[in-house]
Amino acid sequence: MPKPNIILINCDDLGWGDLSCYGHPLHETPHLDRLAAEGMRFTDFYMASPVCSPSRGAMLTGCYPRRIGFGGFEGKWVLFPGQPVGLNPDETTIARMLKAHGYATQIVGKWHCGDQPEFLPTRHGFDGYYGIPYSNDMGRQAGKTDWPPLPLLRDEEVIEEQPDQVGVTERYVERCVSFIRENRDTPFFLYFAHMYVHLPIYVQERFLRESRNGAYGGAVAAIDWATGVIMAELRRLGIDGNTIVMFTSDNGSRGDYGPSNGHLRGRKGTTWEGGQRVPLIVRGPGRIPAGRVEEGIAASIDLLPTIASLAGAAPPVERRIDGIDLSSLMTGERSESPRDHFYYYHRDALEAVRSGDWKLHLRKDAEAIEELYNLRDDPSESQNRFAEEPARVAAIMELVERARAELGDDATGDAGDVRPIGRVAEGRTLTEWDPDHPYYLAEYDLADRG
Repeated sequence: MPKPNIILINCDDLGWGDLSCYGHPLHETPHLDRLAAEGMRFTDFYMASPVCSPSRGAMLTGCYPRRIGFGGFEGKWVLFPGQPVGLNPDETTIARMLKAHGYATQIVGKWHCGDQPEFLPTRHGFDGYYGIPYSNDMGRQAGKTDWPPLPLLRDEEVIEEQPDQVGVTERYVERCVSFIRENRDTPFFLYFAHMYVHLPIYVQERFLRESRNGAYGGAVAAIDWATGVIMAELRRLGIDGNTIVMFTSDNGSRGDYGPSNGHLRGRKGTTWEGGQRVPLIVRGPGRIPAGRVEEGIAASIDLLPTIASLAGAAPPVERRIDGIDLSSLMTGERSESPRDHFYYYHRDALEAVRSGDWKLHLRKDAEAIEELYNLRDDPSESQNRFAEEPARVAAIMELVERARAELGDDATGDAGDVRPIGRVAEGRTLTEWDPDHPYYLAEYDLADRG
């Protein structure tokens, strides 16, 4: 069997319940629903952080954020323009791994793992980059005019400042289609990291007009449309049968626009389920059986070793990773997920641990708590079973101590076996405000930030 093409689609702040195949009552997502019907849908899939920079760095490297120095960024939750830190060039990303295996590699969209030249995607195994290097609210907006203009990059060059966000997703899709056409005869890896549904939300009139949930619903519809275009192109070229498509989100929704996180408690930025449990859909004809729903534990850090196995590539051996190969689960050779536990870190502090169906909460926002939930019976984390399950608590505490020994925990002073974040002597922003420049938009009129 030839090497499969790999397409990884990652949304920004899309919640567990935002797709109709995950139960949203207002969002219609026919293309993603078809993707799920033709592939595999996960119900208990976790991102390694409830915010974007650590989440993305973890997914790309197969490591918990603390392992790669991505628990915090000079006191900030995520990376900001011009910071002198980013993803260490010594780390192995999915792109670098696949590039070494003969794949063409491309990222389109949001990077958010560092904007200094040493940290950009082209220094991490991607042949090409087209996109906004961090969140779309990190430019000049109403009420925030002291920030540098939002950059749009091609590889390592700024090609536009303050782009019209209404048209950015369409431009992203055009670049994705071009890359697929250019590499139809060779194995390729495409990482499409959406701008949506992060604030501010600017959406095309068609999607806004048809939405039953305002601009947010329109942005979800645009994500669905983009998936439909990519799948149509794969079919047109006759390569959809040899392409594995994975669809997910970087963390939970902000929760401001209806039941985006479904019945889950919490939101983006928290270690409750709504902050880190997100959709995962995987489609791969001939490899991934259609119509399956997987309820076992899985995590974004598992994607690197899983993709390595599916592509026949060699995962990194010189640096420790935390991911587990799920390929046998996806192909149906195994009936239960090999992952039996998961650690929930908030920045550099361990806040909760899941073991099987049970989740033990240790702290929230620097305050110690004692809460235990059975997620299979109580996914909304509303019935605290801590007092009545002392043996269960004791068993999970053994995992807590293992996590602290392996990864550390700021709350207890444990250091763990972790690696340094990438760092340069001095950071510079990619753009600077020029009052004489003919910006398409001098600033964005929405003050929404997220």
